[in-house]
Amino acid sequence: MCAGTWPKKELTIGVDIGGTEVAAGVVTPQGRVLARVRTETPDRSRSPAVVEDTIVAVVEELRAQYPVRAVGVGAAGFVDEWRASVLFAPHLSWRDEPLRDALSVRLGVPVVVENDANASAWAEVRVGAARGLKHVVVVNLGTGIGGAIVLDGRLRRGRFGVAGEFGHMTVVPGGHRCECGNRGCWEQYASGNALAREARGLVETGSPMAKALHQAVGGNVGLITGTLVSELASKGDRACVELMEDAGEWLGKGLANLAAAFDPELFVIGGGVSESGHLFLDSARRAFARHLTGRGHRPEARVVAAALGNEAGLVGAADLVRDALPPGRRRRSRSLLGCSRPSRRVKRWVWLTKSP
Repeated sequence: MCAGTWPKKELTIGVDIGGTEVAAGVVTPQGRVLARVRTETPDRSRSPAVVEDTIVAVVEELRAQYPVRAVGVGAAGFVDEWRASVLFAPHLSWRDEPLRDALSVRLGVPVVVENDANASAWAEVRVGAARGLKHVVVVNLGTGIGGAIVLDGRLRRGRFGVAGEFGHMTVVPGGHRCECGNRGCWEQYASGNALAREARGLVETGSPMAKALHQAVGGNVGLITGTLVSELASKGDRACVELMEDAGEWLGKGLANLAAAFDPELFVIGGGVSESGHLFLDSARRAFARHLTGRGHRPEARVVAAALGNEAGLVGAADLVRDALPPGRRRRSRSLLGCSRPSRRVKRWVWLTKSP
């Protein structure tokens, strides 16, 4: 099937590249994932080419099972306004990396590169917890904090494509050093890394409250992760419950600031840390209500957990690349849509189109 007749009902692949895992899936227009592949993210000290090789490998594994026409990539970092290059990735080795064009040449299909939090947010708006709503802020809590803004039903990327990097707002001047190079970033207080750091500190002080944590890792504090803290908290360990509540309070304070800036009707909280449910979100809701500007005299946005879990990023990336192929451009991009062998001219190909 050639470009001029490619219907939007066909399948696309979404790839979600996080700080620790690369996940990919074949996705239908309804958001159903037909097949999945997961692998570890290459170490950040290795070259960008290694990450690119990993993406190609997971895509080719899925393409062997299903016919797909395009690939969307959700990348944990700053993505330029053309959705082509990763300008900066705090947890990876990408610096001004022309990822879209490199992947298009190797895969022979259209590729869109999107910030991973934007991709997750779009999935939640289209088929998840925010379905049918037009004013939504999504905050993803994982290794760090990612964010995305949907206003009037459209993703807002900013002039240079890097809006929504809420995790790197300074909330504590002179606070903990962040991997981005600054101090006191929000993600240093309300992310999985923040939970792990505080838990390690508790064990290292020899606190009797840290007995369960100490036993869980056999005394090796380097094995403590935010996920482990969440798991122990869900089992009732008091120290981990308190750590979760502290992180939730920091989350709520940040949400109050975001409400002052964007006035959404809904906050969607996603990512691995948020999956501990009420242990985290109840604390966040209380802090949000307490710190909200004009509290008691304004409508208050709801704060809910994401609905799509770990698949939100790949579902959103797959949907965004499908929407980025307007009919007027398909005929001019025949080779990129799989009708013939791709040429080297793909490197100069730019989609000039409005997008979600």
